[in-house]
Amino acid sequence: MDNLNSVELKAFVPAKDFALSKQFYQDVGFVMASDGDGVAYFHHGQCSFLLQDYFPPTLADNLMLHWLVEDVAAWHQLLTRKAVAATYQVKMTDIVEQPWGMREFFLYDPSGVLWRIAQNI
Repeated sequence: MDNLNSVELKAFVPAKDFALSKQFYQDVGFVMASDGDGVAYFHHGQCSFLLQDYFPPTLADNLMLHWLVEDVAAWHQLLTRKAVAATYQVKMTDIVEQPWGMREFFLYDPSGVLWRIAQNI
């Protein structure tokens, strides 16, 4: 029988300023597990992505990532307390309850990539 199991799926996230973006994601709470040849591997628990030292503006302006967490309020409080939005001059919204059964807030990275950080309710 063929083995058709999946192991992992990661997005390549563009970075306008690679060094700044690497620090941003570490400050958000991701672990940078590797960094070489213009690609840095980040993870938090079972969630991961690849940050690339490459910046197509139309990709960054249109890329949206959804990060499902167990406690969205705790994440919002942590990022507020760490002043991530002010430090990196990015936008972070308040938490809103969505009609599809999630509470979420938006966080933009320094390259303009939109992260929707959410919790099921």
